[in-house]
Amino acid sequence: MKNEVLTVAEAAERIRAGHVMAVAGAAELLAQLPAGKWVGGTSVYFVTDQGGMMERTKLFCTTFPQALGATTRHLGTGELGRIAQGYRPNGFTLIMIPAFSDSHTEFAMKGQNYPGLFDQPLLGWITGVQLEEIGNRDPMVFDGGLARGYNEGAALLHVELAPGSRVDLDILNIFAQSDAPETSFVFETDGFTARTAVVAGKRVNLARYFAKKGLDTKLPLVANYAGALVNVAIQSVDPEAGEVRFYAPVQAGIEYRMARALGNYVQAFAEGAGESGAGQYSYNCILNYLYGNLEGQRTGQFVGPVTFGEIAYILLNQTLVRLDIANAA
Repeated sequence: MKNEVLTVAEAAERIRAGHVMAVAGAAELLAQLPAGKWVGGTSVYFVTDQGGMMERTKLFCTTFPQALGATTRHLGTGELGRIAQGYRPNGFTLIMIPAFSDSHTEFAMKGQNYPGLFDQPLLGWITGVQLEEIGNRDPMVFDGGLARGYNEGAALLHVELAPGSRVDLDILNIFAQSDAPETSFVFETDGFTARTAVVAGKRVNLARYFAKKGLDTKLPLVANYAGALVNVAIQSVDPEAGEVRFYAPVQAGIEYRMARALGNYVQAFAEGAGESGAGQYSYNCILNYLYGNLEGQRTGQFVGPVTFGEIAYILLNQTLVRLDIANAA
C-alpha cells in the first residue's frame, strides 16, 4: 500500500489511471474527483510522516496495488443489511458512514447481526468535519464509482485480491481496564445514551455518579469480549439532566470498566505500535488526536486519516485500526 498527501489534480490522475484507492479530505475537494475505483469520506485531520495536522487543501490517499479489481456501492440506511452481498473473492471491504447520521446509529446497533458480515475483513471509519463545523455542516461519504457524495448511508469499496493473499486486520487499543470496583458498570438497556447503571450491585444515576466520583471522561469505558478489549467513548455527562451520551452504543448485561489512566498518549502509541505501521492502511480516532495532543506528533510509523469512529467489523472508539496485505506466494 502507498500512503500519500496529494492535491486534487494528483489524486485525480491516480484515479484516471485505474488505481484502487481510499481517499479522505474536505467535501469540496472530494467532490472534484472523477469517477473510478475509489471510496472517500470527509475528514480534515490527518496523521502524516510529519505528524498530526489539520489540512483543508489536500487529500490523504491510500492506493492498494495488490487489488485485482474493485467495485463501489452506496447503500441507504435501510439497505445496510446487504453489505456482505457485495463481497468479492479473496478480498476485503472498505466502508465509510457519516457521523451523527441515521446510518451511523443503524450500523452501530444492528451491524453485528447483518447476514454474512464477518465472512471477510470489513473495515472503515465514521466520517466527520472540522470540529468548529459540527452541527453546521454534514459529514459526507463518496461513492467513487459514481463520483457522488451522500450525507446518509454507507459508501463501500469491495476489493478483490489474488488467490492466496493474506489480509491482516488489527486493532491497536492503548487502553486497559481499571481494576477499581467503583468503575465497573453494567447497563440495563442498549444505546448511545444511559441514565442508570449497576455499580457494585447498586443501581445509580450514571451522570451524577460520574460527577460525584470525579471520573475522567476522557477515558473510555472498556468491555472485554472474549479477550478483545472494545472501547466506548464518552461524549458528554449532564448531571442536571441525569444523562450520559456515548460515541458508540453500550450493551445491556455487559460489564464495562473505566480505562486506566495513561501517562502519555504518544508514548503509549509508540510502545503499542513498536516498529510496525509502515506500508499499511490505518486510521486513528479524533479523540486520541485531541486528548493526546497529536498535532505535530507521530504515532509510530502509522499514518492515515483521523476519524470520528472506527470500524473493524463493528463500531469502535478511541482505537487505531490497521490493515496489512501479504501478497500470495
